[in-house]
Amino acid sequence: MVNWSEAYDCYGETRRVPELLERVARGEDADAWDELGRRLVLEGSMVFPASFAALPRLVALAPRGARARGLAGAVVRCAAGPHGCDDLFARCSGAVAELGDVLDRHLAARPSAYLPAFLDLLAVRGAYHWSAVLGDFSDDFYEVACPHCATDVTIAIGVHGRYSAIRDWHRGDVDLRPLRPATHGTLYGTGRWMHATAVRDGQGALADGIAHLFGRAECPRCASVFGVADEYAAAHRPVM
Repeated sequence: MVNWSEAYDCYGETRRVPELLERVARGEDADAWDELGRRLVLEGSMVFPASFAALPRLVALAPRGARARGLAGAVVRCAAGPHGCDDLFARCSGAVAELGDVLDRHLAARPSAYLPAFLDLLAVRGAYHWSAVLGDFSDDFYEVACPHCATDVTIAIGVHGRYSAIRDWHRGDVDLRPLRPATHGTLYGTGRWMHATAVRDGQGALADGIAHLFGRAECPRCASVFGVADEYAAAHRPVM
């Protein structure tokens, strides 16, 4: 049972969010959804006790519409940041698991706006760093440090190519080395699930980009070979 008297939103109020939840539960109400989003997720990154108190209700509404799915996903994505509500979020474990099922079914239906729901599902599965940085691989760049010589290496996956390079701010990317994409047999963990989901849903460009992201790169400076995703995740994984 939610104690709304302690579940304040971004304005410090405790009464407005439950009223708005009742409104959106009765039917599509664009104004109510807009206000609910502002109160639960501030500037796309900050959440509050009311955000987690509202999460089970949002998840219950998620099969019915994109606004509920998107707002529930935004709350879960923000759980990676500082909010002081770890105990409240822990109580939402059942709702988070249910949201994962809802999002997976939604993705399997191959929606036109595929990537936002995919990123939300990544957060639900605990891959917050990939949820925050993964693009559509049309023009993606990842900066990593070579684990052997500490050189800053640029990883490009997009229309300009799939390569590792040294970035020179006057000459652009220099000393390009082609990436070595992972195969289905060499993928594991989160990368394997991400790739399998994209393949299942007919997202060829996304699947190819993931294979390169979770593949291996050659350092242009020392010629050593390393796992791109391993090095990037190790440097950018949020402290929970």
